[in-house]
Amino acid sequence: MQLLHGEKCPCGKIHDAGFDRMTVGRGAVRVIADEVRRLGGTRVCLLADENTLNVGGTKVKKLLEGAGIPVALAVLPAGVEPDEAGVAAALEQYDPACDLIVGVGSGVVNDLGKCLADTAGVPYLIVATAPSMDGYASNTAAMVVNGLKVSLPRRCASVLIGDTDLLATAPDEMLIAGLGDMIAKYVSIAEWRISHLVTGEYYCERVAAAIREALATCVQNAKGLLVRDPAAIEAVFEGLVLSGAAMNYAGLSRPASGVEHYFSHVWDMRGLAFKTPVALHGTQCAVGTLCAASIYDALLNVKPDKDQAIRAVANFSPDAWFGELRAFVGPGADAMIEAEGRDRKYDPEKHAARLSILLDNWDAIQTIIREEIPRQAEIRSLLSSIGAPTTPEKIGQKRAELPLTFAATRDVRDKYVLSRLVWDLGLSDLANECLLRNN
Repeated sequence: MQLLHGEKCPCGKIHDAGFDRMTVGRGAVRVIADEVRRLGGTRVCLLADENTLNVGGTKVKKLLEGAGIPVALAVLPAGVEPDEAGVAAALEQYDPACDLIVGVGSGVVNDLGKCLADTAGVPYLIVATAPSMDGYASNTAAMVVNGLKVSLPRRCASVLIGDTDLLATAPDEMLIAGLGDMIAKYVSIAEWRISHLVTGEYYCERVAAAIREALATCVQNAKGLLVRDPAAIEAVFEGLVLSGAAMNYAGLSRPASGVEHYFSHVWDMRGLAFKTPVALHGTQCAVGTLCAASIYDALLNVKPDKDQAIRAVANFSPDAWFGELRAFVGPGADAMIEAEGRDRKYDPEKHAARLSILLDNWDAIQTIIREEIPRQAEIRSLLSSIGAPTTPEKIGQKRAELPLTFAATRDVRDKYVLSRLVWDLGLSDLANECLLRNN
């Protein structure tokens, strides 16, 4: 996988991957001591949780100590959350005599490792234990703050190590989650293009093309994933790393995250607020992708009605909706509602401007949908082939709550996604019918 470092692009941006080096392959972890020394490390804080310590942390510790590099352990409890308490737990165990942090883990360990390295002001290196999510290379940490899932700016690890022998020991559900997070890119790229057309948001075809290529490689190798085919493991891991790098290239999350991720964020927030079931992020994104695809399929047969859209907005009460949002999402809704004071997406004048663009460019939008997003049945077949959950019930969510979940995705971030497109067109009833019937 070729990464960009400081390259000027026709889009106008200078693209940089956000990290220095990546080593992927069988036995890749054996380079750990050389990489630590290259980063100037002389005493290492090894951050892991109770599970990842056993999976790979002990081996990493032996490799470092065998090379004469002292190691201090910071072991977090299994099930630690990416929140203020998780950061505090990491800081409490951090030895300030250390001049480099090595994380051994995946999602939560990696996010907490970024935060710890940022606070301590030392370099960070991650040894991945599962190809389960795309945050390894992103310059953000997915954290929970005041009940809201947010992406905090944090520099990613300088070096990423993906030992396919180690990655292949991940449980089936984590491998499935990794492919699910990649499948989500069908929607994220489509919505990036649609937003570029409707709102004028920045878009880079070079970055989008790189994601498409990585996604295609993952899909081609999908059947080898659960039999631990090294090529399949490597394809998913590299695809996830490229997704993180793509966010760094673009300076925003667009290349890797759309409405399908916001389904996952809403489910996470409800889990925090009401203890409802929560699955792995990538698995939730896969189900969210299926939900989105059912609506996109229907939009291919729609001719927008200007009068219908205007009536729907006239009948919409933001205050009434915010009451529903608070009841459904919990405390995290407060930050979402506060953000609307800045975004003003529900303002009738702003809506009128977007609607005009939508009506003028509807053929182009339908072309984007056809080019970027396979039909829902095709995505479902792919996920079913690896035993991935394909219905909300299989991840503990209630089908009857899908319409509210979808509506809540409008307010997760200031980003033009499917739920905002549907609201702009006055097609909420159509979307809800798709969600209840086809998922």
